[in-house]
Amino acid sequence: IARLVLEATGKYHRQAHRSLHAAGLPVAVVNPLRSRLFAEAVGALAKTDRIDARMLALLGARLDPAAAPAGEALDGLQELVRARQSAVADKTALSNRAGGAETDFLRVELAQRVAEADRHIARLDEEIRRRIDSDERLAGRFRILLSIKGVGPIAAMTLLACLGEIGACSGKGAAMLAGLAPIARDSDEKNGQRRIRGGRAHVRTALYMAAVAAARSNPDLAAFYKRLRENGKAAKIAITAVMRKIVVLANVLIRENRQWTPTPP
Repeated sequence: IARLVLEATGKYHRQAHRSLHAAGLPVAVVNPLRSRLFAEAVGALAKTDRIDARMLALLGARLDPAAAPAGEALDGLQELVRARQSAVADKTALSNRAGGAETDFLRVELAQRVAEADRHIARLDEEIRRRIDSDERLAGRFRILLSIKGVGPIAAMTLLACLGEIGACSGKGAAMLAGLAPIARDSDEKNGQRRIRGGRAHVRTALYMAAVAAARSNPDLAAFYKRLRENGKAAKIAITAVMRKIVVLANVLIRENRQWTPTPP
């Protein structure tokens, strides 16, 4: 068996993924939209369990998706990290409502809910760190990610939990999974502007602030960002390029099991 391919189906694929991974089998988990588009591209418009299984096998053979590690520790960590992102979004919405409230009663109510959201986020942070510290493999990867100047705990925990394939795929593959690989838009003699597309939006959200920090404090990435800006690239495009650099760098460091240093070894 070269590779097993599963569709991501919420939480329903996780037990199969864990069991197969524990048996020593390489398992790739793909986006259901990607597998559906692949099936349509090869002319399989009908959809049955038997056809879906064959299309997933063909996708695995032709596209060679990266195998992803599995385990209850990683699944639980991903659930907590995603819950933290949702809690932060909820807190932001509440803070915005509180800022626009004119009624004293409503301002007090919203302030209490914002405070509770802060406590909820703090409890999630504590549990996430506890789970990382209790797993030697996760703790080692977490330290590697934190060693990259500009990458803080939030970006590190998101990469660790939500980009499980990191370290087991190519740099380009990791960038594609995060939705940070520029997609060509060329036709004949026309060269369209490259744009990022697809991928895991929650990973990009966490990487944005890391890229902003790295563009200021990381000597290599700051020089890279400055060079792009001096060459006429817009700030947003330059920051996106730094985000991509962080993912590629993290992929290399985890694959080689070493921490980042200002001067490459």
